[in-house]
Amino acid sequence: MLKSVILAAALSLTGAAAYAETKTITVAGGCFWCVESDFESVAGVKGAVSGFAGGKTANPTYKQVTNGGTGHYEAVQITYDNNRLPLGTLFDMFFRSVDPTDAGGQFCDRGSSYRTAIFVSNGTEQKAAEAAKARAEQALGQKIVTPILRAGPFYAAGAEHQDYAKSNDKVLTRFGLISKSRAYKKYRSACGRDQRVKQLWGSAAPFAS
Repeated sequence: MLKSVILAAALSLTGAAAYAETKTITVAGGCFWCVESDFESVAGVKGAVSGFAGGKTANPTYKQVTNGGTGHYEAVQITYDNNRLPLGTLFDMFFRSVDPTDAGGQFCDRGSSYRTAIFVSNGTEQKAAEAAKARAEQALGQKIVTPILRAGPFYAAGAEHQDYAKSNDKVLTRFGLISKSRAYKKYRSACGRDQRVKQLWGSAAPFAS
């Protein structure tokens, strides 16, 4: 009898795990600290990792990517519960969290590593990304230059770049020795990210404060 109860419980847990469908997408939206911080606040997102995508160099360093030549974008891999958060909604939020009309970078960050992109792994993601791009272009009334690219390897950035916006570790800045979280807030404000996103998207911007 006890064995039957244990087996039934195990099957129940297996079914619950199967129902909670965890998936990942990879997007590039300029500074990966900002994209990571934005999407970690979304209900249904289980985690976000800052890293690099779209390039040719294996296991690139942050310095290599920002110096140029590797072909990588600063990117974020987002893990989410597909039963709570539809893929199309995630892509809609992404487009409204960036300036998708800018082909040269994002906000104060210029250069190829700061461009926007969506990386897709299959036909479902391709279709959802294309539909979201069309909706965003129609809503904005401007041409969107964000490409939809075939996903390749994603390389996580070093630990010092993960959860930057939440970290109490100290860094030396022009404002002195301050926590990463405080440095992040000052950087985001000075870079004009939220100001530009609000200018473009108004009340439809999900993260701009």
